[in-house]
Amino acid sequence: MAHLAVGFLALALLALVLAEPAWFVPLLAIPVLLSVAIMRYRTVVGRDEVTARTLLGSTTVAWSDVDGLRFDRRSWALARRKDGSELRLPAVTFATLPTLTAATGGRVPNPYE
Repeated sequence: MAHLAVGFLALALLALVLAEPAWFVPLLAIPVLLSVAIMRYRTVVGRDEVTARTLLGSTTVAWSDVDGLRFDRRSWALARRKDGSELRLPAVTFATLPTLTAATGGRVPNPYE
């Protein structure tokens, strides 16, 4: 669904590109970079570990090292580790907690139950 929005952005940018062809390459690079970011940012959850992928790398943490989840004003959850550090979990929101509960085999409790 997010790629569809990027496609509409690319179509909107084409109007600017046709008005000023010299801006062709820089403007149309924006939707390409957004699509790469959409494909890259994700959280991969398993029964034993969680992997947070960012634009340039990824971090894998065992669920036994996670003390809990926290939600702040931003949209994505933060996994609080036992050492006190936090790991942002891309695309994990309060609304997706039931899916996270199912994927972890119950390690993360479902607040809706």
